[in-house]
Amino acid sequence: MPRVVHFDMVADDIERAKAFYGEVFGWKFRKYEGGEQEYWLITTGEAPEPGIDGGLSKRTPQNPALVNNIGVKSVDESSEDIKRNGGKVLVPKAPIPGVGYFAVCVDTESNTFGIFQDDTTAK
Repeated sequence: MPRVVHFDMVADDIERAKAFYGEVFGWKFRKYEGGEQEYWLITTGEAPEPGIDGGLSKRTPQNPALVNNIGVKSVDESSEDIKRNGGKVLVPKAPIPGVGYFAVCVDTESNTFGIFQDDTTAK
């Protein structure tokens, strides 16, 4: 069963957000060097503690809010399932080089979410 595997947060001021979450919750941030936009990987805890890690990027009109990402076997198949069941694909399948593929979607209740497929060969 697909589960939430990652979250993406946005901020108007990335340094201010990093300071806030670092001080309040002890989260750690590491800059991701593999993409075109500034992106910070967030470590929220250590195994075997339950929970997920996430990422932080600059707020933009295309990227306005917190998004939970659900791990799927195939972004292509899940995108079709989403559309067939009344949802929409807002951002079609795109690669994260060396990591996998993602798409951004919206459900029937106007909730935005992402889907993510592991694939280290993604380019």
